[in-house]
Order: sequence, then structure tokens, then C-alpha cells
Amino acid sequence: MNASQRRAAAVLAAAALATPLVLAAPATATPAPGAAEARDAAKLARKLVRETTAQDAYKHLQKFQAIADSAGGHRAAGSLGHDASAAYVYTQLKKAGYAVAYQKFDFIYTETLAEKAAVLSPAPRDLPIRAMSYTKSTPVGGIKADLAAVPVDADGTTGCEPGDFASGTFTGKIALIKRGGCTFAAKQQNAAAAGAVGAIVYNNADGVLSGTLGDQASAKIPTGGITQAEGEKLVADLAKGPVNLSFEVRQLQEKRSTNNVIAETKGGNAANTVVLGSHLDSVTAGPGINDNGSGSAGLLQTALELAKSKDKVRNKIRFAWWSAEENGLLGSEHYVENLSDLGKKEIKLYLNFDMIASPNYGLFVYDGDNSDGVGAGAGPEGSAQLERDINDFLGKRGVPHEGTDFTGRSDYGPFIEVGIPSGGTFTGAEGIKTAAQAQKFGGQAGVAYDVNYHAKGDTLANINMTAFDVNIDVIANAVGTYAHDLSSLKKPVVSVPTTGDAGSGGGLHGDHDEVTE
Repeated sequence: MNASQRRAAAVLAAAALATPLVLAAPATATPAPGAAEARDAAKLARKLVRETTAQDAYKHLQKFQAIADSAGGHRAAGSLGHDASAAYVYTQLKKAGYAVAYQKFDFIYTETLAEKAAVLSPAPRDLPIRAMSYTKSTPVGGIKADLAAVPVDADGTTGCEPGDFASGTFTGKIALIKRGGCTFAAKQQNAAAAGAVGAIVYNNADGVLSGTLGDQASAKIPTGGITQAEGEKLVADLAKGPVNLSFEVRQLQEKRSTNNVIAETKGGNAANTVVLGSHLDSVTAGPGINDNGSGSAGLLQTALELAKSKDKVRNKIRFAWWSAEENGLLGSEHYVENLSDLGKKEIKLYLNFDMIASPNYGLFVYDGDNSDGVGAGAGPEGSAQLERDINDFLGKRGVPHEGTDFTGRSDYGPFIEVGIPSGGTFTGAEGIKTAAQAQKFGGQAGVAYDVNYHAKGDTLANINMTAFDVNIDVIANAVGTYAHDLSSLKKPVVSVPTTGDAGSGGGLHGDHDEVTE
């Protein structure tokens, strides 16, 4: 073989060896569509879940407690306590490198000055009561009047129609009305039209009743809420004869300004914006460390860990700390109302975290597909997928959980109204833990998930660290996943109840003072 033949043979041999490599290359060199996003999402989610701890988030709770202690015992919107809380969150996020802004709005600040009632006759006793937000005030010292009960409607709409108030029966009296079927505002308006000088609404389920009349214009007479047990006892007393009460509810109400805190990653595709939110304000009755320092601290710590990761996210992540939630979702409503049409389209999902460390907790996931069949219907398209994603994350970790209804009592409400997929977690408020839930989650059956709900005792001592840690993991996993990969929002969901005791986490369990029944 001459030199030319040897070179030709060498070229053919080399080509033969190279051919299988060339043929095999496309299978490994070109990843499947979305594979890179899924890989980066899984990597970041694992890192954030590992690095974002309840112990670190607890430091923010300590700060919120210190702020409340130095500001009259609370962090309510429009107060120094909330302003200081917002400044703390803003500063932490600014230092971490986020684009941060205050979103200012005006609202009517309310602070209860008096809320007390008592049966004077036939058998004197105290009657624990909570003033409704925006209620008309009684004179200092209160009023004394006989009680008149509105007959209970079989359809659950007691007091919702003017005809429920018999002519002359309520003139000069305090109307006793069962919860259900319409707004608290409508009930007291009908009572006022019938001549009542005050209204007391009693619950239709276990637990305290905190409520709002919605706004000043809706309020007609002094109005408060009591428990179901107290209401039924009063009804039984009335069946035996006249009942005379003393009744005092007084509120400071004045126009003030407050701020949402909005922070977002400087990078990421704005056309795929992921929003996570929690309300930062407390009620005026206490420091609000579980409600909702817990959600605020969990969100803040996750945001700080995301910044530390220096991950170049594909999708824009936006964190929000709402103000005036306790006055009726005012901060989140203001935010959504001021979004442009494009801004609404850019938001691909909203996740809400409100009360995530209740002392007698349940682990509840918002029922995006209404598979539990309790209360409100399904959320906007994509909400079922958000529920499934959280359920899958908890399920793979062996964490028991169940569904809870979209009652409209927290900041997901305004997002749902404009068609934005929504979800999140919740550990319970004034609702009562069932025996089945006590077996599932631990804790005490027959007791509220948070016995200090909207009360002075909602302090650092009111935090369950186990629940806090589980829910922070949920937040961290969601941020890490959706920062890179939104594909799960388009994957079909097979709707099945999240628990055998379907929907028992829902119903009355919510946070802000409830407007509707």
C-alpha cells in the first residue's frame, strides 16, 4: 500500500469511528424543551428549602414583637407600629438588592375604645362581645335596653330581609341576629330601619365572631359580635321572658395613610411575574405575631435567602407585604385596582400566607379546584394546579394536610376577583379543631386553632415552630420552583378531596374581620 492509499484508508477508518458519535450526539446535546427550566427550578427549590429556616425567620418575629412593645402594643395599619414594621421590611429587602417601593394609600383607621356588654336581668352576667369595625358608637357608658331576637330562618338568612323584623317589635331595643346569608352591614341596617338602637350578631359555628361593617357609610347603629353559645343562651332566656342588657361599643375612626411594601427581583421576565404576599398589619388588640407576623417573617426570610443564592431567575419574583388587611383587605385591593391590564396579565400566580404558625395548628392548603365541595367555588384556572403543587410537596415529605375554602377572608380575594390563579397555606384562626384533626396534626380537639386570635395574647409565645417551619418550606419551595418553571400550571389536575374529612379546614377559618356571611 503506497502513501496515498495509506492516507485514504486512515481517513475512512477515522470516519467510521466518528460516525457513531455524530449520530449519538443529538440525544444528549439538545435537552428536551423545558428541561433546563425544570432542572434549575428543582435545584433552587432544594437550596431554598434547605437554607430558609424557621429559626432565622423567628428573628423577624422578635423584631415585630419589639416594635409592638414600643408602640402601644400593636402594629395596626396607620399606627407607628405598622410604620416601623414596614420600614424594617423595606430596609432588609433594600440591603439584599431588591427593587423595593412603598405603595401609599389612604383609609379609615379604626381603634376600638370600648366593647362590653352584660345581661342586667333576669340573671345578671357579663356578655363577652367584640365591636364590629366601622360600627357606630354608643355614648360613653353605653346604653341600656331590652333585647329582641330575630326569628331564625330555615334557609340561614336570618336578618337579611326587612321583613325579618316584625313591625314594632324592635323599636328602642337591641336586635339579636344569627350570623348567615348576608353581610353584617345588611343585618344591622335592617335592624336600624326597624327601630333598633343596637345590634348583636351571634355566630353560627363555634368560635369568637370578629366582623366588619365594611365602611363608615354602611354603619347605622352600634353593632357587636358574640359566640354561638352566648347567642343561643340569650335566645333561650328570651323564650322565658324579657331580657335587659347594658351595651357599649365605641370606636375611634379617622382618615390616615399607610403603605404596602412591594419588592421584586431586578432580573427575571416581567411577562411571567410570580407574586407572593402576606399582610403586615395587626389588629389594635395585640401585636399580631401569628396574625400575621408569621406569614410576613416567613416571606421575608425566603426573599433574603433567594437574594443570597444569587440565582439568575428566569421569571420575575415579586414579594408583597400588605397593609390594612385587618380593615378589609384594603392594601391588596388597592394594589390590584391600580394594576394596568398588562400588569394583571403579567402576574401568572398569587400565593398567600396568612397565619402560618397557629399554636393549635392545622395544616391547610387552599382548595383551588373546589374538590372538597365546601363553601366558595374553585379559584381561577391555574388555582387547582397551585393546590396540587403544594399538596405534592407536602405529600412527598410525609406531612399531613387538608383543604381549606377560599372564604374571601384574606388577601387572595382581590387577585381571584380579576382572574389571577391563587393559592397558599393557612394554619387556622378562631375555628375549632376537630377530633380527626387532632389525631392528624396533634394538638387539642375542641379548642380553637389560635386561642389568641385577634387578641392581646398573640405574642411570641403564640407561635408553633413546627407549623412555622413546615409552611416556610412551602414558601421556599414555591419561590425556587416558580422562579424558573411555570409549566406545572398547565398540567391537568385530577380533582380529589385532600382529606377524608373533606374541607374541614375551611368554612369559618380565615383571618381578617369578615364582611360577608
